Amino acid sequence: MANDQPKDRQSLRSVDEHQQAILDSLRPLPPYDQPLLDALGLVAAEDVTSPIDLPSFDNSAMDGYAVVQADVASASDENPVHLPVVGEIGAGQARILALSPGTAVKIMTGAPVPAGADAIVPYEWTDRGVAQVVISKAPYEGQHVRGAGEDVTVGDLLIEEGTRLGPRQLGLLASVGRASVVVRPRPRVVILSTGSELREPGTARGHDSIYDGNSYMLAAAVRRAGAIAYRVGIVPDEPQAFLDALGDQLVRADAVITSGGVSMGDYDVVKEALLPSGTVWFGGVAMQPGKPQGFGVVGEDQTPIFTLPGNPVSSFISFEMFVLPALRRMMGLLPYARPTVEATLTHAVKSPPGRAQYLRGELEAGDRTVTVSPVGGPGSHLIGDLSQANALIVVPTETTSLDAGATVTVVPLDREF
Repeated sequence: MANDQPKDRQSLRSVDEHQQAILDSLRPLPPYDQPLLDALGLVAAEDVTSPIDLPSFDNSAMDGYAVVQADVASASDENPVHLPVVGEIGAGQARILALSPGTAVKIMTGAPVPAGADAIVPYEWTDRGVAQVVISKAPYEGQHVRGAGEDVTVGDLLIEEGTRLGPRQLGLLASVGRASVVVRPRPRVVILSTGSELREPGTARGHDSIYDGNSYMLAAAVRRAGAIAYRVGIVPDEPQAFLDALGDQLVRADAVITSGGVSMGDYDVVKEALLPSGTVWFGGVAMQPGKPQGFGVVGEDQTPIFTLPGNPVSSFISFEMFVLPALRRMMGLLPYARPTVEATLTHAVKSPPGRAQYLRGELEAGDRTVTVSPVGGPGSHLIGDLSQANALIVVPTETTSLDAGATVTVVPLDREF
């Protein structure tokens, strides 16, 4: 009922509103020229046309003999044709430029077909002779000859601006002689974990301390998104220490991610340090887990900063909902957010009203059905359950329960876009 809603309901942003506010404030990074292998997975920021034909010359598709087709047209097992072999052409070793009628030249795959030749006789149709070859089957005119320009001609559009570059596209660019391509670069993302209770994995841990898993999780998520991750050491719950660490890192950051210190507690260092600047919004988003959020810009270069909650599940889901789309926008990648699928819920679930619930789930695709099963409890600290999930089950804002068999929206976490 309306009178049962929490008083702060109207002050909460929806997930879509917060995501859109972030996307609206960002632009793709300026493009620049990068070596081909460094451009893998990035988006071309130029149209690329071919400067050469492919193939660049007529060449052999087979190991065999270059001939004049008319000289061997009558060849058969019963009446083979005998031709003198006047030389050999290997790939990259074109010493014979022309062929006289009534002769043959041994030729390797990829080698240029000499002028005058118009067919290739494969080894399998011959006795593989050296001084003279016996040909027992006739090719048709042009058989086994790769014609110059039959694949690509000068001026053809090879890569259209906006194309995401994969191995096939990079192979094509290299094949026409391009060593680099103009692309939207990978964002450089600095990851900071705050909390005096945090300890580095591999070090001693006190009775009141925890290991810093968030920065590793977020750095890995940044890398998987295609960006460059700079994981910074743990920052204690001291505003000046946080500002000093942040200031030191901005020189190499296109974006900053923090985890922890954004709620309503006495030691929420990120919020305390950044609120006075007036350039970072802090507030609630109508989601669970992940209600406390912050986003804005810092430093002279107005570097985007994402201040995520500290509980690991909250931090991860916040990354998926807000940071991942932002990084993809900065790289010019579409779609920004992960595509969703519909699935059948295997077990009933409950959810508090007023917030979109993101439950961990195991998505399974059968021959005719796609099902999703809840994994673990709803607690935002349950990273063990999170590690077992491969999807997020989305429970809409005002839905308080879903029965087994209900159709739900699911965000697959491990699929490529």
